[in-house]
Amino acid sequence: MSELHSPIVRTDDRAVPTVALSVEVIADLICPFCYLGKRRLDDALRAVKGPSEVSWHPLQLNPEMPAAGMPFEQYLSQRFGNLANIQPVLDSLEVEGRREKIRFRFDKLTHVPNTLPAHQVMHLAANDGSIQSMLADALMRAFFERGENIGDTDVLVEVAGQYGLAEKDVRHAIEDEQTRKIVLSREAQVRASGMASVPGFLLNRRLLVVGAQSTETMINAFDQAMFGEGDDTFGSPSVH
Repeated sequence: MSELHSPIVRTDDRAVPTVALSVEVIADLICPFCYLGKRRLDDALRAVKGPSEVSWHPLQLNPEMPAAGMPFEQYLSQRFGNLANIQPVLDSLEVEGRREKIRFRFDKLTHVPNTLPAHQVMHLAANDGSIQSMLADALMRAFFERGENIGDTDVLVEVAGQYGLAEKDVRHAIEDEQTRKIVLSREAQVRASGMASVPGFLLNRRLLVVGAQSTETMINAFDQAMFGEGDDTFGSPSVH
């Protein structure tokens, strides 16, 4: 393909796509792999410098979690047997996190929340994709780096307020039965599509990247989604 007719515009030494990229993130906010995947997505989007639109879809890891959540050690025991079984994974995540400027502090985690209220606040921010993505990052940072209970209404109000969401609107989103039904309906649609693990990144409604893939893998997937042919699943699920 000649330079004149290429869908790539050269600026300095970078190739910038002129085709818009849509990214639909499927995630839960207490999934460490989602935190890693979100940071790598950000790096990949900065690298390609093209027009993009990012939106978020809920997929709770623990849909049967009690409304009040549960102690972290009890959660680990029920899900993995005991801490010894999961400790190597936590150690590996801390190493991976440092590469993405994430400081995982599993030692600060005392409580695992029901994440439905947090997803309802994410829905409130859905009209602005940039705010929604920043809010997702902030909520995961509050949980994984500061050990905060992101199922608590006051914590959600404080974090969301940093991105211009009014307290009354946040509290309404959490308490509103209609918002709850919308979020659960969107989650049901995700599950009906066959998604069973997170994170997932649906690119231009034609290619699904599963797992916290590397930045380079994400960039290659962007190219395939925008300029390639056919539908496919890119990557493999992370185990969590």
